[in-house]
Amino acid sequence: MHKLLLVMVLAAFALPARAADPLPRATPESVGLSPERLARIGAMVETEVREGRIPGAVVAIARRGKLAYFEAHGFQDGGRSKPMPRDAIFPIASMTKVLTGATLMSVLEEGRLSLWDPVSRFFPAFAEMRVVADGNPDSTVPAARPIRVIDLARHTSGIVYGNRGTTPAHQLWQRSLGGYSRMSGGDFIAAMAKLPLLHQPGTTWEYGLSIDVLGLVIEERTDKSLGEAMAERILRPLGMQDTGFVVPEGQRGRYATPLPKDPVSGQPQDVRVGLVTPGFEGGGGQAVSTAADYIRFAQMLLNGGTLDGKRVLSRKSVEEMTRDHLSPEIANNVTLTEPQLTNFGFGITVAVRREGGSDVLGSPGMFSWNGAYGTSMWVDPKEELAVVFMASTPGLIRQHYRRVVNALVYGAIAD
Repeated sequence: MHKLLLVMVLAAFALPARAADPLPRATPESVGLSPERLARIGAMVETEVREGRIPGAVVAIARRGKLAYFEAHGFQDGGRSKPMPRDAIFPIASMTKVLTGATLMSVLEEGRLSLWDPVSRFFPAFAEMRVVADGNPDSTVPAARPIRVIDLARHTSGIVYGNRGTTPAHQLWQRSLGGYSRMSGGDFIAAMAKLPLLHQPGTTWEYGLSIDVLGLVIEERTDKSLGEAMAERILRPLGMQDTGFVVPEGQRGRYATPLPKDPVSGQPQDVRVGLVTPGFEGGGGQAVSTAADYIRFAQMLLNGGTLDGKRVLSRKSVEEMTRDHLSPEIANNVTLTEPQLTNFGFGITVAVRREGGSDVLGSPGMFSWNGAYGTSMWVDPKEELAVVFMASTPGLIRQHYRRVVNALVYGAIAD
Protein backbone atom coordinates (compact mmCIF):
# COMPACT_ATOMS: atom_id res chain seq x y z
CA MET A 1 0.00 0.00 0.00
CA HIS A 2 2.77 2.41 0.95
CA LYS A 3 4.69 1.64 -2.28
CA LEU A 4 1.57 2.34 -4.35
CA LEU A 5 1.05 5.64 -2.56
CA LEU A 6 4.69 6.63 -3.21
CA VAL A 7 4.32 5.88 -6.92
CA MET A 8 1.14 7.98 -7.08
CA VAL A 9 2.85 10.91 -5.33
CA LEU A 10 5.85 10.79 -7.66
CA ALA A 11 3.59 10.58 -10.69
CA ALA A 12 1.77 13.69 -9.53
CA PHE A 13 5.03 15.65 -9.65
CA ALA A 14 6.02 14.47 -13.14
CA LEU A 15 4.91 16.12 -16.35
CA PRO A 16 4.25 14.15 -19.50
CA ALA A 17 7.27 14.26 -21.80
CA ARG A 18 6.84 16.27 -24.97
CA ALA A 19 7.97 14.78 -28.26
CA ALA A 20 11.13 16.90 -28.37
CA ASP A 21 11.98 16.86 -24.65
CA PRO A 22 15.64 15.91 -24.22
CA LEU A 23 15.21 14.76 -20.59
CA PRO A 24 12.31 13.59 -18.41
CA ARG A 25 9.99 16.46 -17.53
CA ALA A 26 9.23 17.66 -14.01
CA THR A 27 7.34 20.58 -12.58
CA PRO A 28 9.74 23.29 -11.39
CA GLU A 29 8.32 23.03 -7.86
CA SER A 30 9.15 19.32 -7.67
CA VAL A 31 12.85 20.03 -8.21
CA GLY A 32 13.09 23.10 -5.99
CA LEU A 33 12.60 25.84 -8.58
CA SER A 34 10.06 28.64 -8.58
CA PRO A 35 7.96 28.74 -11.78
CA GLU A 36 7.22 32.43 -11.22
CA ARG A 37 10.90 33.24 -11.00
CA LEU A 38 11.79 31.03 -13.96
CA ALA A 39 9.29 33.07 -15.97
CA ARG A 40 11.62 36.05 -15.55
CA ILE A 41 13.96 34.41 -18.07
CA GLY A 42 11.40 34.51 -20.86
CA ALA A 43 10.32 38.01 -19.88
CA MET A 44 13.93 39.20 -20.06
CA VAL A 45 14.52 37.67 -23.50
CA GLU A 46 11.23 39.01 -24.87
CA THR A 47 12.14 42.50 -23.66
CA GLU A 48 15.55 42.27 -25.29
CA VAL A 49 13.90 41.10 -28.52
CA ARG A 50 11.45 44.01 -28.54
CA GLU A 51 14.25 46.49 -27.96
CA GLY A 52 16.30 45.06 -30.83
CA ARG A 53 19.25 43.69 -28.88
CA ILE A 54 18.82 39.95 -29.52
CA PRO A 55 16.94 37.92 -32.15
CA GLY A 56 15.81 35.27 -29.65
CA ALA A 57 17.03 32.40 -27.50
CA VAL A 58 16.39 28.82 -26.43
CA VAL A 59 16.94 27.98 -22.76
CA ALA A 60 17.13 24.54 -21.14
CA ILE A 61 17.40 24.03 -17.37
CA ALA A 62 17.65 20.65 -15.68
CA ARG A 63 17.70 20.01 -11.96
CA ARG A 64 18.01 16.68 -10.19
CA GLY A 65 18.06 14.97 -13.56
CA LYS A 66 14.72 16.41 -14.68
CA LEU A 67 13.93 19.06 -17.28
CA ALA A 68 12.28 21.94 -15.44
CA TYR A 69 12.48 24.61 -18.17
CA PHE A 70 12.83 24.25 -21.92
CA GLU A 71 11.54 27.23 -23.86
CA ALA A 72 12.16 29.19 -27.05
CA HIS A 73 11.71 32.95 -27.16
CA GLY A 74 11.80 35.56 -29.90
CA PHE A 75 12.97 34.83 -33.41
CA GLN A 76 15.32 32.38 -35.10
CA ASP A 77 16.56 34.79 -37.79
CA GLY A 78 18.26 38.14 -37.58
CA GLY A 79 15.48 39.63 -39.67
CA ARG A 80 13.07 38.65 -36.87
CA SER A 81 10.53 37.07 -39.21
CA LYS A 82 10.56 33.41 -38.08
CA PRO A 83 9.56 32.42 -34.52
CA MET A 84 12.32 30.68 -32.62
CA PRO A 85 11.76 26.89 -32.47
CA ARG A 86 13.06 24.87 -29.57
CA ASP A 87 15.06 22.73 -32.02
CA ALA A 88 16.91 25.65 -33.60
CA ILE A 89 20.51 24.84 -34.56
CA PHE A 90 23.21 27.21 -33.28
CA PRO A 91 26.90 27.57 -34.06
CA ILE A 92 28.31 26.90 -30.59
CA ALA A 93 31.87 28.19 -31.15
CA SER A 94 33.99 27.39 -28.08
CA MET A 95 31.36 25.17 -26.49
CA THR A 96 32.79 22.75 -29.08
CA LYS A 97 35.84 22.59 -26.81
CA VAL A 98 33.95 20.79 -24.06
CA LEU A 99 32.76 18.13 -26.53
CA THR A 100 36.38 17.72 -27.61
CA GLY A 101 37.46 17.41 -23.99
CA ALA A 102 34.95 14.63 -23.38
CA THR A 103 36.12 12.85 -26.54
CA LEU A 104 39.71 13.15 -25.33
CA MET A 105 38.80 11.48 -22.03
CA SER A 106 37.12 8.63 -23.92
CA VAL A 107 40.32 8.06 -25.92
CA LEU A 108 42.39 8.26 -22.73
CA GLU A 109 40.20 5.58 -21.10
CA GLU A 110 41.35 3.16 -23.81
CA GLY A 111 45.02 3.76 -22.97
CA ARG A 112 45.73 5.44 -26.30
CA LEU A 113 47.39 8.48 -24.70
CA SER A 114 48.23 10.15 -21.41
CA LEU A 115 47.51 13.70 -20.31
CA TRP A 116 51.25 14.12 -19.75
CA ASP A 117 52.33 12.85 -23.17
CA PRO A 118 54.37 15.40 -25.14
CA VAL A 119 52.46 16.58 -28.20
CA SER A 120 55.57 15.78 -30.24
CA ARG A 121 54.74 12.10 -29.69
CA PHE A 122 51.91 12.61 -32.17
CA PHE A 123 53.30 15.51 -34.19
CA PRO A 124 57.12 15.44 -34.34
CA ALA A 125 57.18 19.00 -35.74
CA PHE A 126 56.41 20.20 -32.17
CA ALA A 127 59.66 18.73 -30.81
CA GLU A 128 61.72 21.91 -31.10
CA MET A 129 59.28 24.70 -30.18
CA ARG A 130 60.60 28.14 -29.36
CA VAL A 131 59.19 30.90 -27.17
CA VAL A 132 58.97 34.64 -27.72
CA ALA A 133 61.51 36.60 -25.68
CA ASP A 134 60.48 40.04 -24.40
CA GLY A 135 57.42 40.14 -26.64
CA ASN A 136 59.51 40.19 -29.83
CA PRO A 137 58.83 37.23 -32.16
CA ASP A 138 62.17 37.87 -33.86
CA SER A 139 63.90 37.06 -30.59
CA THR A 140 63.15 33.59 -29.23
CA VAL A 141 64.45 31.05 -26.75
CA PRO A 142 63.98 27.27 -26.69
CA ALA A 143 60.93 25.93 -24.89
CA ALA A 144 61.98 24.85 -21.40
CA ARG A 145 59.89 21.70 -21.67
CA PRO A 146 57.62 20.07 -24.24
CA ILE A 147 54.00 21.04 -24.75
CA ARG A 148 51.99 18.24 -23.17
CA VAL A 149 48.44 17.06 -23.84
CA ILE A 150 47.35 18.58 -20.52
CA ASP A 151 48.72 21.95 -21.70
CA LEU A 152 46.48 21.80 -24.76
CA ALA A 153 43.47 20.80 -22.65
CA ARG A 154 43.88 23.56 -20.04
CA HIS A 155 45.28 26.32 -22.33
CA THR A 156 48.80 26.40 -20.87
CA SER A 157 50.59 25.49 -24.11
CA GLY A 158 51.70 29.00 -25.06
CA ILE A 159 49.58 28.72 -28.23
CA VAL A 160 47.45 31.82 -28.88
CA TYR A 161 44.59 33.20 -30.92
CA GLY A 162 46.23 35.78 -33.14
CA ASN A 163 43.17 38.05 -33.09
CA ARG A 164 43.05 38.23 -29.29
CA GLY A 165 46.02 40.52 -28.80
CA THR A 166 47.95 43.36 -30.41
CA THR A 167 51.53 42.34 -29.68
CA PRO A 168 53.88 41.61 -32.59
CA ALA A 169 53.66 37.93 -31.64
CA HIS A 170 49.86 37.96 -31.89
CA GLN A 171 50.10 39.71 -35.24
CA LEU A 172 52.48 37.04 -36.52
CA TRP A 173 50.09 34.29 -35.43
CA GLN A 174 47.20 36.07 -37.10
CA ARG A 175 49.08 36.47 -40.38
CA SER A 176 50.03 32.79 -40.36
CA LEU A 177 46.84 31.19 -39.04
CA GLY A 178 44.08 33.78 -39.36
CA GLY A 179 42.33 31.63 -41.96
CA TYR A 180 43.07 28.31 -40.27
CA SER A 181 39.54 26.93 -40.72
CA ARG A 182 40.22 26.70 -44.48
CA MET A 183 43.50 24.81 -44.00
CA SER A 184 43.93 21.05 -43.86
CA GLY A 185 44.83 19.62 -40.48
CA GLY A 186 48.31 18.75 -41.70
CA ASP A 187 48.97 22.26 -43.02
CA PHE A 188 47.62 23.73 -39.77
CA ILE A 189 50.06 21.71 -37.67
CA ALA A 190 52.99 22.44 -40.00
CA ALA A 191 52.33 26.18 -39.94
CA MET A 192 51.85 26.32 -36.17
CA ALA A 193 55.04 24.40 -35.42
CA LYS A 194 57.04 27.18 -37.10
CA LEU A 195 55.60 29.92 -34.87
CA PRO A 196 57.04 30.99 -31.50
CA LEU A 197 54.89 30.35 -28.44
CA LEU A 198 53.80 33.36 -26.42
CA HIS A 199 54.69 31.72 -23.08
CA GLN A 200 56.77 28.84 -21.84
CA PRO A 201 54.62 25.69 -21.77
CA GLY A 202 52.89 25.08 -18.45
CA THR A 203 53.38 28.61 -17.08
CA THR A 204 50.43 30.73 -18.23
CA TRP A 205 46.75 30.28 -19.07
CA GLU A 206 46.41 31.80 -22.54
CA TYR A 207 43.32 31.31 -24.68
CA GLY A 208 44.11 30.07 -28.15
CA LEU A 209 44.12 27.30 -30.72
CA SER A 210 45.18 24.60 -28.27
CA ILE A 211 41.93 22.63 -28.48
CA ASP A 212 42.12 22.57 -32.29
CA VAL A 213 45.48 20.84 -31.90
CA LEU A 214 43.90 18.56 -29.30
CA GLY A 215 41.23 17.57 -31.83
CA LEU A 216 43.95 16.59 -34.28
CA VAL A 217 45.65 14.53 -31.56
CA ILE A 218 42.35 12.66 -31.20
CA GLU A 219 42.31 12.10 -34.96
CA GLU A 220 45.86 10.73 -34.87
CA ARG A 221 45.04 8.38 -31.98
CA THR A 222 41.77 7.06 -33.44
CA ASP A 223 42.50 7.10 -37.19
CA LYS A 224 39.18 8.91 -37.65
CA SER A 225 38.15 12.49 -38.21
CA LEU A 226 37.32 14.37 -35.03
CA GLY A 227 33.66 14.45 -36.02
CA GLU A 228 33.60 10.68 -36.51
CA ALA A 229 35.39 10.01 -33.22
CA MET A 230 33.14 12.44 -31.36
CA ALA A 231 29.99 10.98 -32.88
CA GLU A 232 31.02 7.41 -32.08
CA ARG A 233 32.07 8.11 -28.49
CA ILE A 234 29.84 10.98 -27.32
CA LEU A 235 27.14 12.16 -29.72
CA ARG A 236 25.48 8.92 -30.78
CA PRO A 237 25.48 7.32 -27.31
CA LEU A 238 23.75 10.48 -26.01
CA GLY A 239 21.32 10.78 -28.91
CA MET A 240 22.76 14.17 -29.92
CA GLN A 241 21.50 13.90 -33.48
CA ASP A 242 21.74 17.62 -34.32
CA THR A 243 25.34 18.13 -33.16
CA GLY A 244 28.25 18.02 -35.59
CA PHE A 245 30.50 20.09 -37.79
CA VAL A 246 28.21 20.68 -40.79
CA VAL A 247 24.46 21.30 -40.80
CA PRO A 248 22.85 18.86 -43.27
CA GLU A 249 21.25 20.53 -46.29
CA GLY A 250 17.77 19.46 -45.24
CA GLN A 251 18.14 21.03 -41.78
CA ARG A 252 19.57 24.43 -42.70
CA GLY A 253 16.18 26.07 -42.29
CA ARG A 254 16.66 25.58 -38.53
CA TYR A 255 19.95 27.52 -38.37
CA ALA A 256 19.78 30.54 -36.03
CA THR A 257 21.29 33.78 -37.31
CA PRO A 258 22.26 37.05 -35.57
CA LEU A 259 20.90 40.53 -36.06
CA PRO A 260 22.33 42.13 -39.23
CA LYS A 261 24.15 44.72 -37.10
CA ASP A 262 25.73 44.43 -33.68
CA PRO A 263 23.35 46.26 -31.30
CA VAL A 264 26.28 47.80 -29.40
CA SER A 265 28.82 48.70 -32.09
CA GLY A 266 26.47 49.05 -35.04
CA GLN A 267 28.89 47.01 -37.17
CA PRO A 268 27.59 44.37 -39.62
CA GLN A 269 27.70 40.83 -38.28
CA ASP A 270 27.19 37.40 -39.80
CA VAL A 271 27.98 33.83 -38.76
CA ARG A 272 28.18 30.92 -41.18
CA VAL A 273 30.03 28.30 -39.15
CA GLY A 274 28.48 24.93 -39.87
CA LEU A 275 27.12 26.00 -43.24
CA VAL A 276 30.47 25.66 -45.03
CA THR A 277 32.59 22.52 -44.82
CA PRO A 278 35.82 23.42 -42.96
CA GLY A 279 39.29 22.37 -44.05
CA PHE A 280 39.43 20.23 -40.91
CA GLU A 281 37.02 19.71 -38.04
CA GLY A 282 38.30 22.19 -35.50
CA GLY A 283 37.84 20.95 -31.95
CA GLY A 284 38.14 24.50 -30.66
CA GLY A 285 35.09 26.09 -32.17
CA GLN A 286 33.50 24.75 -35.35
CA ALA A 287 30.57 22.61 -34.15
CA VAL A 288 26.84 23.30 -34.19
CA SER A 289 24.27 22.01 -31.73
CA THR A 290 20.84 22.54 -30.18
CA ALA A 291 19.78 23.31 -26.62
CA ALA A 292 18.19 19.85 -26.44
CA ASP A 293 21.37 18.07 -27.48
CA TYR A 294 23.66 20.08 -25.26
CA ILE A 295 21.54 19.76 -22.10
CA ARG A 296 21.80 15.98 -22.52
CA PHE A 297 25.58 16.31 -22.76
CA ALA A 298 25.67 18.57 -19.68
CA GLN A 299 23.44 16.17 -17.75
CA MET A 300 25.74 13.28 -18.63
CA LEU A 301 28.66 15.18 -17.10
CA LEU A 302 26.56 16.06 -14.05
CA ASN A 303 25.68 12.37 -13.66
CA GLY A 304 29.35 11.41 -13.61
CA GLY A 305 29.45 10.01 -17.14
CA THR A 306 26.10 8.27 -17.56
CA LEU A 307 22.72 9.08 -19.08
CA ASP A 308 19.65 6.91 -19.62
CA GLY A 309 21.49 3.95 -18.16
CA LYS A 310 24.36 4.23 -20.66
CA ARG A 311 27.91 4.92 -19.52
CA VAL A 312 29.68 7.34 -21.84
CA LEU A 313 32.64 8.22 -19.60
CA SER A 314 33.90 6.81 -16.32
CA ARG A 315 33.18 8.76 -13.16
CA LYS A 316 36.90 9.31 -12.62
CA SER A 317 37.31 10.71 -16.14
CA VAL A 318 34.57 13.27 -15.49
CA GLU A 319 36.13 14.14 -12.13
CA GLU A 320 39.52 14.70 -13.78
CA MET A 321 37.95 16.72 -16.58
CA THR A 322 36.06 19.01 -14.21
CA ARG A 323 38.62 19.66 -11.48
CA ASP A 324 40.90 22.70 -11.38
CA HIS A 325 44.22 21.97 -13.12
CA LEU A 326 45.72 25.45 -12.65
CA SER A 327 48.30 25.09 -9.89
CA PRO A 328 49.38 28.26 -8.02
CA GLU A 329 52.51 28.75 -10.13
CA ILE A 330 50.47 29.00 -13.35
CA ALA A 331 49.39 32.55 -14.24
CA ASN A 332 45.58 32.57 -14.37
CA ASN A 333 44.21 34.81 -17.15
CA VAL A 334 40.73 33.26 -17.44
CA THR A 335 39.01 36.61 -16.80
CA LEU A 336 40.77 38.15 -19.80
CA THR A 337 38.53 35.89 -21.90
CA GLU A 338 35.47 35.52 -19.63
CA PRO A 339 35.38 38.61 -17.35
CA GLN A 340 32.49 37.27 -15.27
CA LEU A 341 34.35 34.09 -14.30
CA THR A 342 36.27 35.63 -11.41
CA ASN A 343 37.77 33.10 -9.00
CA PHE A 344 37.62 30.30 -11.57
CA GLY A 345 40.46 27.96 -12.38
CA PHE A 346 40.48 25.64 -15.36
CA GLY A 347 40.09 21.93 -15.91
CA ILE A 348 40.09 19.97 -19.14
CA THR A 349 38.32 22.38 -21.53
CA VAL A 350 36.10 23.87 -18.78
CA ALA A 351 36.46 26.69 -16.27
CA VAL A 352 36.02 25.46 -12.68
CA ARG A 353 34.85 27.62 -9.78
CA ARG A 354 37.06 27.77 -6.73
CA GLU A 355 36.16 28.39 -3.09
CA GLY A 356 35.21 32.00 -2.39
CA GLY A 357 33.24 34.72 -4.12
CA SER A 358 32.81 35.39 -7.83
CA ASP A 359 31.15 37.78 -10.24
CA VAL A 360 28.52 35.08 -10.92
CA LEU A 361 26.34 33.05 -8.58
CA GLY A 362 27.03 29.37 -8.07
CA SER A 363 28.92 26.85 -5.98
CA PRO A 364 32.53 25.73 -5.67
CA GLY A 365 33.09 22.99 -8.23
CA MET A 366 30.64 24.34 -10.80
CA PHE A 367 32.09 24.22 -14.30
CA SER A 368 31.32 26.19 -17.40
CA TRP A 369 32.34 27.34 -20.83
CA ASN A 370 30.75 29.54 -23.44
CA GLY A 371 30.73 30.27 -27.16
CA ALA A 372 31.78 33.48 -28.91
CA TYR A 373 28.55 33.57 -30.94
CA GLY A 374 26.34 33.88 -27.86
CA THR A 375 25.86 30.38 -26.44
CA SER A 376 26.68 29.37 -22.86
CA MET A 377 26.50 26.42 -20.49
CA TRP A 378 27.26 25.55 -16.92
CA VAL A 379 26.88 22.64 -14.54
CA ASP A 380 26.65 23.03 -10.76
CA PRO A 381 27.06 19.60 -9.13
CA LYS A 382 26.25 20.85 -5.63
CA GLU A 383 22.88 22.16 -6.82
CA GLU A 384 22.37 19.22 -9.24
CA LEU A 385 21.85 21.89 -11.90
CA ALA A 386 22.63 22.02 -15.63
CA VAL A 387 21.88 25.07 -17.78
CA VAL A 388 22.18 25.75 -21.52
CA PHE A 389 21.48 29.14 -23.10
CA MET A 390 21.50 29.28 -26.88
CA ALA A 391 21.44 32.60 -28.71
CA SER A 392 23.05 34.09 -31.80
CA THR A 393 24.71 37.21 -30.37
CA PRO A 394 28.32 37.28 -31.59
CA GLY A 395 29.08 40.76 -30.21
CA LEU A 396 30.21 41.67 -26.70
CA ILE A 397 26.58 41.89 -25.57
CA ARG A 398 26.83 38.12 -25.08
CA GLN A 399 28.74 38.74 -21.85
CA HIS A 400 25.79 40.73 -20.49
CA TYR A 401 23.43 37.81 -21.08
CA ARG A 402 25.78 35.39 -19.34
CA ARG A 403 25.58 37.43 -16.14
CA VAL A 404 21.84 38.03 -16.39
CA VAL A 405 20.86 34.44 -17.15
CA ASN A 406 23.09 33.23 -14.32
CA ALA A 407 21.33 35.58 -11.87
CA LEU A 408 17.86 34.62 -13.09
CA VAL A 409 18.48 30.88 -12.87
CA TYR A 410 19.96 30.95 -9.38
CA GLY A 411 17.28 33.44 -8.34
CA ALA A 412 14.70 30.76 -9.16
CA ILE A 413 16.08 28.23 -6.66
CA ALA A 414 13.36 27.94 -4.03
CA ASP A 415 14.39 25.08 -1.75
